Amino acid sequence: MEFNTNSFNSFISTISMGRIFNAKHNPLSKTICIDNARVLLYLGDDVSTDHISPAGSISRTCPTAKYLSQKGITPRDYNSYGSRRGNDAVMVRGTFNHHRLNNKLVTKRASPLVPSSSPSPATATLYLSTNTEMDIFDASEHYRTTKTPLIVLAGKNYGCGPTRDWVAKGPWMLGIRAILAESFEPQHRSNLIGMSILPLQFKDGDTCASLNLTGREIYSIEYNTDDNKNLANVKLDNGKTFSMIARIDTEIERLYMLHGGLLPYVLRQALN
Repeated sequence: MEFNTNSFNSFISTISMGRIFNAKHNPLSKTICIDNARVLLYLGDDVSTDHISPAGSISRTCPTAKYLSQKGITPRDYNSYGSRRGNDAVMVRGTFNHHRLNNKLVTKRASPLVPSSSPSPATATLYLSTNTEMDIFDASEHYRTTKTPLIVLAGKNYGCGPTRDWVAKGPWMLGIRAILAESFEPQHRSNLIGMSILPLQFKDGDTCASLNLTGREIYSIEYNTDDNKNLANVKLDNGKTFSMIARIDTEIERLYMLHGGLLPYVLRQALN
């Protein structure tokens, strides 16, 4: 996994900014509970690391551009996410900010008459509390104020492509606490666990479509790390329940989840 000094400093800074708001995920508790979570993104197959954490140029209308502009930086100096990967405020705003991302919570717009101030459908989501389309980062900030944990729905091969340190950390900073997918790229699955994001895999035959998931439901997830079958129970606000496979494949990964991620685990080991 790619964690460096900048990653550590960003991790500490996010604690001070109050981005850790899922109080139910108590470190060292054997049961992980994610209560009343909302879906931030409803994605399809083959969501790549570049979709999740782009390295390309920063567009002039995205939340990152707004942030840089407020800091007095002109558009010609925005540069790329790859060049600003040491800045956590930039990278969290760039998470999932890819022009080819297909989020099923928002409608595709073919009309050129859409106001330029509107979020691009490729970088927007639906803030479900008010049924309002907005940029992904802005929606996550609204959820943070109400201490609402977030999840992502996805299809096959989630996290494919070359590994990048921000591909797991960016979603964690957005408040995402679980990814519900049909399958995971192995290295990315491990990286998610390092950031205490729970990778949940649908059972054989189950998909978002077969379970009639719309992404508008409220999800409560419970996973006992001592369960030999590695099953997590998912309950929706409409009464539907189903189980998923918690892809915690090794003992060290279980310890990472118990401690709330790789860095807390390392810190506790150092203190002990």
